[in-house]
Amino acid sequence: MSTPCTGGIVAFSYADWIAAYPELAYSVTRPQAQGYFNQAQLYCDNTPQSLITDASPGGIRETLLNMVTAHIAALNAPLNGQPSSPLVGRISSGTQGSVSVQTQFDVPAGSAQWFAQTKYGAAYWQATVQYRSMRYVPGPQPFRAGRTPWRL
Repeated sequence: MSTPCTGGIVAFSYADWIAAYPELAYSVTRPQAQGYFNQAQLYCDNTPQSLITDASPGGIRETLLNMVTAHIAALNAPLNGQPSSPLVGRISSGTQGSVSVQTQFDVPAGSAQWFAQTKYGAAYWQATVQYRSMRYVPGPQPFRAGRTPWRL
């Protein structure tokens, strides 16, 4: 059961998060998950002024925040008893004999590369496309005294 939102802010529910991402249950403790959720709020606005207005329990904002929390956990938490990977970015090439791996991380502004490092981040990036699109709404045009509107 989700913790009810207070004043348009989503509260973190470890039980709901683990239910959505059970593969992270054995590698991420409750305090770690709370810390990752706190970081997730840097990427997904969790204030009453957020563009994502559905802050209800189980709503859109909670789902998106949980996705980013899972992404951050997958990047940082040890998985299957192994420490998190020190590699940053996508694997651009690899060989097998004598093992060689190269990564690439050239992130232009507004890029999805950081999110594309995990399936959770990629899902978040796709789910938030509607919030990243700019909509231009022109303001009213001032009327100048002594001129008719069709002869500005």
